[in-house]
Amino acid sequence: EWPLRPGDYIFPGFDQLVNEAAKYRYRSGNEYNCGGLTVRAPWGAVGHGALYHSQSPEAFFAHCPGLKVVIPRGPTQAKGLLLSCIRDQNPCIFFEPKILYRIAAEEVPVTDYTIPLSQAEVLREGSDVTMIGWGTVVHVLLEVAQMAHDELGVSCEVIDLQTIMPYDSETIEKSVKKTGKAMVVHEAPLTQGFGAELAARLQEECFLHLEAPIQRVTGWDTPFPYIYEPFYLPDKWRCFDTVKKLVDYM
Repeated sequence: EWPLRPGDYIFPGFDQLVNEAAKYRYRSGNEYNCGGLTVRAPWGAVGHGALYHSQSPEAFFAHCPGLKVVIPRGPTQAKGLLLSCIRDQNPCIFFEPKILYRIAAEEVPVTDYTIPLSQAEVLREGSDVTMIGWGTVVHVLLEVAQMAHDELGVSCEVIDLQTIMPYDSETIEKSVKKTGKAMVVHEAPLTQGFGAELAARLQEECFLHLEAPIQRVTGWDTPFPYIYEPFYLPDKWRCFDTVKKLVDYM
């Protein structure tokens, strides 16, 4: 296990992770592996991090075959997913939402347990709109789902992807085929963000079931700002407006 703090400074190690660790098993013909290499790195916005302490670089590493990329939403998931990463013989990058370090309200089981990698979790079942996220924004989506229920009478299904790569396509496809409407939410910039991969996959696999264009609610294509952080992040109001847009389509 190799802790890196904060994850915004992971880029000097990009070559070793992408060109060495990710390819070690392949280049040796499965004779060697990385011995359970797990890189822990704080990730995402924290409320005052500005340019160098707020970034979400998961899409950079998700583009590299051989790496597993995992992002928990809370302390309980962090322990279970981290133990799964450590015991996996493939190199894993474990991004920890910075805001989690300030959460002391959740009791984590002291027993040994794992949460399977590449398995999304449906946190709230719904029938009208599918909302997909990971990390900190999952809590935003749960609040938005309740707002949509109370104010619009709309039933939203909330899915925590948990593993970014290789991700659980089956769960999200099943949900979108049921609801016909989907939105993907992440803190990283819009263009080439991992939400684009999910939108493309859902369009390919669920096209005949879609009742509206797939929506993405993300950060903007700019460096992460300091005083404008509340306007940069995909907050509950932007997500709520997107739910209304999906419901009102056509």
